[in-house]
Amino acid sequence: MIVICDPKLHSPMYFFLGNLSCLDICYSTVTLPKMLENLLSPNKAISFVGCISQLHFFHFLGSTEAMLLAVMAFDRFVAICKPLRYILIMNHQRCAQMAGTVWVIGFSHALLHSIMTSNLTFCGSNHIHHFFCDVKPLIELACGNTELNQWLLNTVTGTIAMCPFFLTLLSYSCIITSLLFKTCSCSVLHKALSTCASHFMVVTPLYVPVLVTHIRPFSGSYMDLE
Repeated sequence: MIVICDPKLHSPMYFFLGNLSCLDICYSTVTLPKMLENLLSPNKAISFVGCISQLHFFHFLGSTEAMLLAVMAFDRFVAICKPLRYILIMNHQRCAQMAGTVWVIGFSHALLHSIMTSNLTFCGSNHIHHFFCDVKPLIELACGNTELNQWLLNTVTGTIAMCPFFLTLLSYSCIITSLLFKTCSCSVLHKALSTCASHFMVVTPLYVPVLVTHIRPFSGSYMDLE
């Protein structure tokens, strides 16, 4: 609301921060209310539709956030390394296109998982060994062939997660290289690095749990540890 109301904040950086704020509010809301309800209530249950919906929006908002953080890293790269062309490169139309693209890709990626997971056959125990509905715990409950679902999780989700991560690292590498070789002023260097550091403080807590959770092999022995 502040970004929308204040004309001074109508810049690409704050436009993307506004998108990130909306994402984080929704991202937390996907899992936390139901988790708190389950902690306080003796009836720890969720409907099948509710479970698939939770899975969909968790992957939708999570993958969108990963890609948005890469876009924000690119924005910082252009601002620091190509300041004279910044307004031309990061114009309003291009910023809207980039934001819209990451939202659409994130939604499509999550829809793929939702459809494939909902089509699995579940038999036996319906106890989800996790605090929310995710693809991996649901595959553990499924009977029948789940190879395609596992491939989608490893390949598609892995690509969605790792490509933005490496693009973010590439942007930071270019920024640091440019600053070290072209900047003589300590104040300019400190200002640029502090801007990147705040962004990196968001990137790290997002990616570390994702890597720990999804890189492990499919084995029941790992579920307790997770």
